Amino acid sequence: MSWNPDQYERFRAERAQPFHDLASLVETRPAMRVVDLGCGTGELTRQLHEKLGAAETLGIDSSESMLAKAPASDGLRFERANIETFTSDQSFDLVFSNAALHWVPNHETLFARLTSLIAEDGQLAVQMPANDDHASHRIAGEVAERSFGIAPRVHDVLAVARYAELLHELGFARQHIRLQIYGHLLDETRGVVEWVKGTLLTDYQRRLGDRYPKFVEEYTTRLLEVLGDRRPYFYTYKRVLLWASR
Repeated sequence: MSWNPDQYERFRAERAQPFHDLASLVETRPAMRVVDLGCGTGELTRQLHEKLGAAETLGIDSSESMLAKAPASDGLRFERANIETFTSDQSFDLVFSNAALHWVPNHETLFARLTSLIAEDGQLAVQMPANDDHASHRIAGEVAERSFGIAPRVHDVLAVARYAELLHELGFARQHIRLQIYGHLLDETRGVVEWVKGTLLTDYQRRLGDRYPKFVEEYTTRLLEVLGDRRPYFYTYKRVLLWASR
């Protein structure tokens, strides 16, 4: 999937808040070894590394353009790799992932594999968007299927209660799981289009190629019909935050 760092970071402050909320759930322990799966540009990875005073933090992302912006810091390094196939010879004290795992299928299998990367008393911290039922996501799928003949993008996020059950089954002794709604006050309804261009629509862009501009045009028209052309527009966005310790 092709990512545009500049488009993604147009709403940098708004996207950062869920990261900070997730990071606040992590228990700081001495000399931690951390991996951040789906680290993007790595700026938030650096903040996590410094907040924890970690001995070593590894950022993993599949996007070369995102990693090109990764910062340098002692004990911090980055690798280009896919979350689906990432492995390590050493275990981690914290497996962390902010706004990335919803792109990865088969969460029952995925979370079992992530657990195998965690040290005996280690932690897991994950934040995932869960906004597929909002018009911003639903209409994109409808336009893609009806007008362009491609399947809607559906993210692989389980029911929140299932994550609680799954973490228990995987042997985590403690957990904190919640569904949180973030409200973003945008200048106008069209701001929603700019928001999803940096995330959800990247998948449609990859699959549609030179038909993508026409898709965005039709999507924008339909979205404004449903949401109204309002100034400002209050955009609600649901996210799952989970933390667990073995």
